[in-house]
Amino acid sequence: MTAHESPHSETASKLERNLALEVARVTESAALAASRWIGRGDEKAADQAAVDAMRRTLNTIAIDGTVVIGEGERDEAPMLYIGEKVGTGEGPKVDIALDPLEGTTICATGGQNALAVIAIAEHGGFLNAPDTYMEKIAVGPGLPEGVVLLDSSPRENIANLAKAKKMDASDVLVCIMDRPRHVELIAKVRETGARVVLIGDGDVAGIIATALSQEGSGLDMYVGTGGAPEGVLAAAALRCIGGQMQGRLVFRNDDEKARAKRWGVTDLTRTYSLLELAHGDVMFSATGVTNGAMLKGVRRFHNGAHTSTLVMRSRSGTVRWVEATHNFALKTGFDTAKD
Repeated sequence: MTAHESPHSETASKLERNLALEVARVTESAALAASRWIGRGDEKAADQAAVDAMRRTLNTIAIDGTVVIGEGERDEAPMLYIGEKVGTGEGPKVDIALDPLEGTTICATGGQNALAVIAIAEHGGFLNAPDTYMEKIAVGPGLPEGVVLLDSSPRENIANLAKAKKMDASDVLVCIMDRPRHVELIAKVRETGARVVLIGDGDVAGIIATALSQEGSGLDMYVGTGGAPEGVLAAAALRCIGGQMQGRLVFRNDDEKARAKRWGVTDLTRTYSLLELAHGDVMFSATGVTNGAMLKGVRRFHNGAHTSTLVMRSRSGTVRWVEATHNFALKTGFDTAKD
């Protein structure tokens, strides 16, 4: 394990530090379970395996947890639904945002950047985002506040970002999801001379990568419309590692607007800042399911597997890269079930 750490807060408790590492166990378990379904063309089976494993491991942790970003509302998801209580019921009261398999299609087709993701915050720390779309824009740390904005044009954002980073617009690398809804956006970004990386799925990884350019991702900005729950998860990660992000909910119909109002969203056109999406003490963990720019995927071998996990905490600013080897032959790991 390697770590890039800032000094720990004097008030940080041993339990809290241990909890930050416990969340790594949660995403490792989901990634290991999903990895059995890589490239097998069955999205539902891959997702269900990840959900089962994540829930099972969560319920061994000493927390009084409530899922606030999960698999959907209770009538849509049998487990890890919004409002479900998880953990042993003892320990700190926390809110949980999770995606047991971010990139189900990626996993099913053997593509890149599938992740198992979870974020834990103090109660009330996450925006209760409905399962709708969200416009998003994000950049990494160390830049002037407001250097990019949702309400600015691609040309303005790229010009401002290039100036702040002392680079030419042609050197700026922008990550966008490859979707029909982004055809015009992609064209406008390319008109500025900036370079574009198109991803098939997995915008959580794309947003986090903007904050990891010093680790070799090379990405300078993420922009586009994706899932609102994924937006909150990405914001949780940026709270830990640094960066800027804005999000604005996008509604396709009246049913989605009604759902948002049920979750307490009163201003349907509001632009949310990073701190409005995720605030307070936040812990974040992501484990690679398939290989990606940020994390290696699960590497299976006879009776075992290797995993790569990114664990972060906002209070300390700690970023840990955890390389783990799991020995299934001991039957004490996460993945003892047979195919």
